Amino acid sequence: MKTQENLAEKKFREWLDTHQIPFWHIRQDMESFSHALQRYMTKRPDFMILVPHVGFILVDVKDKKPAKKYKQFQFNEEETKQHCNLQNFFNLQVWYVLSNEDCHYDTWYWIPASKVLETGHLYHSKIKNEEYRSVSMKRLIQVSMSDNLGRLFSEMPKFL
Repeated sequence: MKTQENLAEKKFREWLDTHQIPFWHIRQDMESFSHALQRYMTKRPDFMILVPHVGFILVDVKDKKPAKKYKQFQFNEEETKQHCNLQNFFNLQVWYVLSNEDCHYDTWYWIPASKVLETGHLYHSKIKNEEYRSVSMKRLIQVSMSDNLGRLFSEMPKFL
């Protein structure tokens, strides 16, 4: 699983570089993580994307496939709440960006963490004994490898 996450991050970084989108890749080791910040979150986003004249957004890249039967993505409830804590306490936008090897990492699905909580249906997984939110693919903004951030921002009003 971690290898797939690393591959998704690598492919996302390539997409950012291809479109000359400035970013910082956020290290995930414990030494780079403030103890004071741990009370708000235990898992941090993967990238900080800098958007000229706007600011930045934090991005958590996931290697995810939609559920086949209902065409929905599942998001861990606790992790999503932590991402929303960053938004609420520090006014930082945190977005999920999803892709997978089935689509050759040529398509990226974007959604703000706050929209996952707002629009997702809450379920409890008996297998993993955790809660998750299921969100229809229609709720996510689809950006192809040939698109740049302009596509994301032009589609945003339809989804938010």
